[in-house]
Parts: sequence; structure tokens; C-alpha cells
Amino acid sequence: MPANSHTAALTAEQAEKLRGVLERDGFEFAEKPYTIFAAKKGKLNVSVYEKGPKVLVQGKETEDFVRFTLEPEILGEARLGYEEVHNPEMFEPHFGIDESGKGDYFGPLVIAGAYVDASISRALLDAGIMDSKRISSAKRIRALSETIRNTPGIATAVISIGPERYNELHTSFGNVNRLLAWGHARTIGRLLEQRPKCPRALSDQFAQPQVLQRALKQLKLEIQLDQRTKAESDVAVAAASILARERFVDWMEKTSAAGGITLPLGASDAVIDAGKQLVERHGPAILERTAKRHFRTTERILEGFDPDGTESA
Repeated sequence: MPANSHTAALTAEQAEKLRGVLERDGFEFAEKPYTIFAAKKGKLNVSVYEKGPKVLVQGKETEDFVRFTLEPEILGEARLGYEEVHNPEMFEPHFGIDESGKGDYFGPLVIAGAYVDASISRALLDAGIMDSKRISSAKRIRALSETIRNTPGIATAVISIGPERYNELHTSFGNVNRLLAWGHARTIGRLLEQRPKCPRALSDQFAQPQVLQRALKQLKLEIQLDQRTKAESDVAVAAASILARERFVDWMEKTSAAGGITLPLGASDAVIDAGKQLVERHGPAILERTAKRHFRTTERILEGFDPDGTESA
């Protein structure tokens, strides 16, 4: 099955060289958030993201572009189709764990996990599974999530910690990383119920390694645990990131529709404006049900609020 999506790390020099190659080959350039540049030719899209930098190639002509342009002219090596050689661990049985919503004021904290082996990893790569942070479309997130769930042999688990429960747990743990480790450990536990012989779990390193190891020990879970930065380059972690993002996006859309106010992502000025509108309509208690109250954003939202003059009955 031809690849219709491919990502690769670049150096700054390679990124500029790629820009020149795209200009030479008649690509049309356009502005795109979080990218150094983005270009399109026919149904082929090439985006070079600031973080990394990394290149993302998408479209029906992805495989030809990677094999005959990106690899020989920019990267200087053939990797597409040779992932098993370059990254054999990704094709060994393991769990990938990732989360969504950690940095968002509104919404839940969602932790998800996926089990893969050699055939599952290959199927997910061929389907274009990549880190959810590189996918801006909710429609695309849902389509990829459906593909992941329908992949033969896969096992998945998703734990969504809604704002009210999140605020309780944060008060109890007193630390976001311990709360996150608690969720990661429970997700691994649910995956082990489905695939008890899985030998290894891989997670992005969000804290000192012993924080998550301690959480696993408290649940009496025994499994080799690997933690590393940029773990989303592993297809199991990428699949987990997509499943987590889907659940987060669903919550945000449903809650926005129910409350009549669009809840923005992140913790920007737009988030503060939406929070003030919520509080004006429903009172400060609404933040307990919709937001992560320990964020400093809460103080900015409640600044100047007059409960006698603006709180709804």
C-alpha cells in the first residue's frame, strides 16, 4: 500500500535546500501556522515545521516525492520502506502512551495507549499515522482514530479525566506530573489486561523517570518502561496521541455547543475572554466543571469579577 504521508527530521540547511528544490520544481508556497514554509503542487503538500525542524509530506504522490526527491536530494539516504531496518524497536511488541489537554486551560486531560507489533506498526505507518500535534483538522483526527481502531490486532485504551475530577486529583497530588503519571499507569494497566504478555511500554518523558515508575509500582504493574523525549516518532505513541486528541476534541466541541460559548485551545487571551463570558453567564463555579483551575489563567478570568452584579441566578 503506497504511503500517503511521510515525516522526516531536517537540519536548518536541509530545510533551506528543500525550499530551493520546491521552487525549482514549480511548487506554490503559502503561509501555514507553525511552519517555516509550506508548498503545494497538484495533490502533493510539503510542510516544513519550525519544531525540529521536520518535513511533512502528504498526498497521493508522497512516495514518489520521498524516493526520488527528498531522500536523494535532501536527506542523502533511503529510509522510506526501510523503517524496519532503521528503527527495529518500533516493530517489536510494545505499548505507546501519550496525552492530550495537558497545556489547555479548558477541557479534560486525556491519556491514551496503543499496542503494536510488526504487522500493526507497518499498517499504521502505511495509513499515515503521525503525531497528533501535526494534524490541525478535527475531521482528520477522527478519520485516523477510526483507522487505528480498525487495524487488525491492535489494542487501545483511553482514560479521560474531566475537569472536576482533574481538579480533585490535582489538589490531592499537588503536582501535574504526578497526576499525569497516575493516568499513564492506569492506561498501561488497561492495555496489560488486553495484552498481558506485552514486554515493554514507551512514553514521552514528561518528568523524572522515577515519577512514572513509582506510579506503576503502586499499581503492582510489571513491565519494561522506556521514557524519552520526542517519543511521538514511534508509531504506537503517535497512534496514542491521535486517540487522546480525538477524545479531547470531542469534549471541547460538545461542551462549547452546550454552553453556547466556543472554548478555545491553550491558555491565550482568547481563552481568558471565553472564561470571562462563562463566568458572567454561570458564575465562577462553572470553571470547576470546565477548566483546570490551578492555571494562572483562573486569576486573570476572575480579576474584577463582581458576584453581586454579574453572577447569574
